[in-house]
Parts: sequence; C-alpha cells; structure tokens
Amino acid sequence: MPGTAPSFHPAQPHPAPARRLLGRASATLAAASLLLGGLAAAPALAAADSSNAKPGTTYHYDRDFAGSTVAAHEGRHGTPGMQPLVSQTLGQDVSSWQGSVNWGAQASAGSRFAYVKATEGTGYTNPSFAQQYNGSYNAGLIRGAYHFALPNNSSGATQANYFVNHGGGWSRDGKTLPPALDIEYNPYGATCYGLSQSGMVSWIRDFSNTVLSRTGRYPVIYTTTDWWSTCTGNNGGFGATNPLWVARYSSSVGTLPNGWSYQTIWQYADSGTLAGDQNYFNGAYDRVQALANG
Repeated sequence: MPGTAPSFHPAQPHPAPARRLLGRASATLAAASLLLGGLAAAPALAAADSSNAKPGTTYHYDRDFAGSTVAAHEGRHGTPGMQPLVSQTLGQDVSSWQGSVNWGAQASAGSRFAYVKATEGTGYTNPSFAQQYNGSYNAGLIRGAYHFALPNNSSGATQANYFVNHGGGWSRDGKTLPPALDIEYNPYGATCYGLSQSGMVSWIRDFSNTVLSRTGRYPVIYTTTDWWSTCTGNNGGFGATNPLWVARYSSSVGTLPNGWSYQTIWQYADSGTLAGDQNYFNGAYDRVQALANG
C-alpha cells in the first residue's frame, strides 16, 4: 500500500549442526576479526534447503558477501569515494553482519538510501531483513532488497523467484528501489562458479527476465568491472535495461563494465561513517526518487 511500509517476516532456516563459517577473504580477515563497524559475531550456520541444488553440489550459506570479496580480489586504491561528482547522494547496503541497525542514526549521518540483503541462493534469508528493510523505510530512507547469486547451485529463474518470494519485490510507493542482483567473486570456490562466459550471461539474463516478469522492474546489477570482464566476457547486453551498481574501493569509479556509460550507484568502500558498505548514488536525491518510481 502506498505510504505504508509492508511488513515482512523472513523464513527461518532449518536447524542443523553448526558448520565452519567461511571468513572474509584474506585481505579483510583482520577487519572481520575486529568486528568491522562494531558488528556482532555471526551466529553458527544452519543447514540450507538444497532441494533446488544440482546433484553433488555442496550448498553454502553466506554471512554478508556483498562487497566483502571485492577488496580481497581488487584491493583498495587511494582515498575512497573522493571522485568529484556534480551531484551525488550518500547511501549504504547492509546484511546480517549489521544485525539491528539504528536507522534514525543512519539518517542523521546523511544516509538517504539503503539496499538490504534479502536472500542467497535458494536456502538463505537474512534474519535481520525485516528490521533493516522496514526500519530504513520508517526512518525516511529509500530502500531496496538485493540477492546474492550462487549461479552454480540453481537456475537464474529459480533464484529470482526465491528472492521475490522472500522480500525482493517492488512497489511504486516512491520509497522502494528496484530489486538488485549481487553477482561477483564466488566466496566459496571457483571465481566464475564453474560457468562458461556464455553460461553466466544466460544465467544473469534468466534471473533478470524473471524479476522483470514478477515485479515489473529490471533488477539493478551489482558487480565489479574485473569480475564482469572475466566471467561474462565483458558482455555489453545489459546496459540498456539494468541499472549498474559498481563496486570499486578507490578515489574514482574507474572503467565501467561494457554496455554501461555511467554507473547508477558506486560502492566506494566497505566501511565508513555508515553501517555496512558505503555508496554514492550518481545524482541528486530526486534522481534516487526517480529510480524508485520507475
């Protein structure tokens, strides 16, 4: 309903013996051990729903890999976020690592939009999603949901449907950003998840088209230029339809993936004044509202 934040209750994972938590990649292990940004320690992992996984595939949970693989693979360069832009709007993205967020404090610190992790694969939902997604809305931020892709475990359509069914929807209320796909370095194994470049492009298109059919919006694509070049062959077929959310921890956004002449959102650091990862929207606040309104 317009003007009202929809309630959401994330699905509970099935109980199971604790598994070894995969830590952040080597370049960020020290930060994780110091509980970067004041985060609480992550709980033990529970068993995943592997009903949609390929036979013989080990299914994993994440504990916030949006951006956490980037510094390990691409490093940090210069003073982050210092690229001079005519107009930019500060925002953030969060996941279970941040737990319960004080959204009033985030708004006071200058945050104007937030992406919240909803799902990963087809067996994980963020246990803090309801507080983060509805809380940011109630504090006046424009919010959206994102999905962390595991392309080796199930099809793009399967994961898109799981995402939309567990918080990845969209409504034309002026406060909800289009759903987002986080597609990046595999924190569990092979960088490109064992897919060929053409197979990865087909997977992303399958996900994108399914989100479009379910929500009426093409998803925002979060990635890095290096990963996109390596794992899709620098495919240029998404720039005309899918807004780009690019990650690069540097003083400038740098070269963009093929097909996009500008980024919509730039994730410029994985820590800073706001909870979670730090982002700039490439435009004034009314442009953020325009993206929300479609």
